[in-house]
Amino acid sequence: MSVQRTIGTDVSISGIGLHSGEPCTVTCRPAPPDHGIVFVRTDLPGQPCVLAHPEHLCQRQRRTALAVGAVEIHTCEHFLAAAYGLGIDNLRVELTATELPGLDGSAKPFVELLAGAGIIEQGVERRTFELGEPVSVSHDNRSIIALPWKGGLKITYTLDDHGGALLGAQVVEIEVNERSFAEQIAPARTFCMKHEVEALRAAGLGKGATYENTCVYDGDRVIGTTLRFRDEAARHKILDLIGDLAHVRRRLQAHIVAVRTGHRENMQLVQELNRRIAEQEKPRVIFDTRRILELLPHRFPMLLVDRIVEYEAGKRIVGIKGVSINEPFFAGHFPGNPVMPGVLQLEAMAQTGAIMLMLHEEPGSRRIPFLMSMEKVKFRRPVVPGDVLRIELEVLRLRSRMSACMGKTLVDGQVCCEAEIRSVMMEP
Repeated sequence: MSVQRTIGTDVSISGIGLHSGEPCTVTCRPAPPDHGIVFVRTDLPGQPCVLAHPEHLCQRQRRTALAVGAVEIHTCEHFLAAAYGLGIDNLRVELTATELPGLDGSAKPFVELLAGAGIIEQGVERRTFELGEPVSVSHDNRSIIALPWKGGLKITYTLDDHGGALLGAQVVEIEVNERSFAEQIAPARTFCMKHEVEALRAAGLGKGATYENTCVYDGDRVIGTTLRFRDEAARHKILDLIGDLAHVRRRLQAHIVAVRTGHRENMQLVQELNRRIAEQEKPRVIFDTRRILELLPHRFPMLLVDRIVEYEAGKRIVGIKGVSINEPFFAGHFPGNPVMPGVLQLEAMAQTGAIMLMLHEEPGSRRIPFLMSMEKVKFRRPVVPGDVLRIELEVLRLRSRMSACMGKTLVDGQVCCEAEIRSVMMEP
């Protein structure tokens, strides 16, 4: 079992932001299980907090940023990559400015800081996500794909030669663990082309950048420093990618193959991975038959909903009906070639919608739902014994006394029946 981790003691580091040029002190403190990595702006009134969470991501040029209202955290990708690479899940990270310090332009100082604090296992299981099928994002000549892989996190990154500045394309592949990250990825510094420097400065960026913390490529040379790796630029791209993957809601098991990607493509992949995680984690049964019997007055053989598998209050509801050969209506409906009556599919829709109406009722109400009308009814394909009927309703209007929903039934993803259904709440 993989367990959550934090650090053993408080540690601090100071420097200036790569883009803002403003001084910032970072103080990292241990945090309890399931706390996550939370940034705290100690320089602001009330010391507001920003959880490193995909919902808090915001667009900022050439850096990863988080925001809750007017409270922002800038250039957090190197720190988050360090925490992810070391397998640290829970931290309180106090900042004295908006932007984390750039330090030497890599994640190495953060790795040394956190490792020096001691890493503590917390005995609570870490939630992981094992990818089941490929997920890809592409834009122009940039692409990134996540492939199923059971060995943890593996990354293959290809960086083009930037018009000859890098003396050929760079390809780096690495299986990410604490040692490989600390030795092969964390020391790689941020970089840019010489012709980009003036544009960055004109945009108010790079105020804290120097030739020591930023590899500036000028034709076939790097100005004012010596490369730590021949392919340092591609390794830093992996560093940024790991920092962005820290926003995936579960520890990822996948092989990531990326070509020329930056923060935009990385975050699009993160958003799609998080969507799939959310889909996977949806409860398979929200309301079972017992709960449905509490809500509806219907009973066998006229109860036509077995369970509710999705529900968004006031928006949508999805029910399931297993169609058995033992259904009493098959005895007389097309004997020898049993087909579920279309009117019962409509009734199943109405009952599913009625469950939503009952959930919308005030406690203690004696009203029950009655079908009021059906419009735009269409039958697309027959439903036969052995089918699992999926009953989907989207709310068009929902008031205290009535509802209007667009409903459809499906089998194996194919629409069987659709209709607009109106129901009304009345005293029995």
